[in-house]
Amino acid sequence: MGGEAIIRISGLSKNYITAAGSVPALANIDLEILAGEFVAIMGPSGSGKSTFMNILGCLDVPSSGTYFLNGTDVKSLDKDQLARLRNDVIGFVFQGFNLLPRANLIDNVALPLVYARVGKAERDRRAQDMLDKVGLGKYGASRPSQISGGQQQRVAIARALVNRPRLILADEPTGNLDTKTSQEIMNLFTALNRDEGITVVLVTHEADIATYASRLVRFIDGHKAHDGAVERELLGANA
Repeated sequence: MGGEAIIRISGLSKNYITAAGSVPALANIDLEILAGEFVAIMGPSGSGKSTFMNILGCLDVPSSGTYFLNGTDVKSLDKDQLARLRNDVIGFVFQGFNLLPRANLIDNVALPLVYARVGKAERDRRAQDMLDKVGLGKYGASRPSQISGGQQQRVAIARALVNRPRLILADEPTGNLDTKTSQEIMNLFTALNRDEGITVVLVTHEADIATYASRLVRFIDGHKAHDGAVERELLGANA
C-alpha cells in the first residue's frame, strides 16, 4: 500500500435545498484513503453514502469542506480541469452496466479514451488489452445484448480500467448479479487491488461483499459512524 492519501476530505458537508428547507445529507466528514487501499462503504438508504460517492467522483460538489483528489484541491478546478482530473484518475463501475447497446464491446471499453482524445488505433489496442484482462478478449466484436450480465459487468470494469486509473469507484457493482457471478466480480476487484495497486472504494448493501475489503466506512444519517476493521463491524450488523 502506498503512503500518500489519494483521497483526503476534511469537514465535508452537503445540504440539499428542498421546498421544506435545507436537508443535510452529509455532516462534517473527515476521511483519508491511502493509495492502494480497498475500502467498502455501507449504510442504510438515506445515510449519505451515495451522495458521498458522487462527491468522490466529482459528480457533485460539497456545500462546505475540502476534498483533495490525488493531491489536487477539487474546488480549485474549473469545469474542464475537473473533467480531465476525473477522466485521468478515476474509473467508475455502477450497478447498471451503462453500456452502449448498439456499440460493440471494443467501442464500449474504449469510450473514455475518446474523451481523452486518444487515436482510434491506440484506443482499440488498449480496449482489447482490457477485455483480455477481464477474460473477454474473444468477444470484442459482440454487442452487450449478446453476453451475460456478469460478462457485461466485466466489460464495465474493463472500461473503468482503460484509462489506467489510480482509483476505482464502484457503486453496488454486484447488485444485479447472482451470488456466483458476484464472487467472480469481487475476486477481480481484489486482484486489481492486490496485484496492480489500484485503490478501490466500493458501496454495497451486502455484508458478504464488504468482507472483500480491508476497511469499512459506515454512514448513518449523514455521519461517519464507523471507520476501521471490516470483520469487527459486521459481526451481527446489517447494511
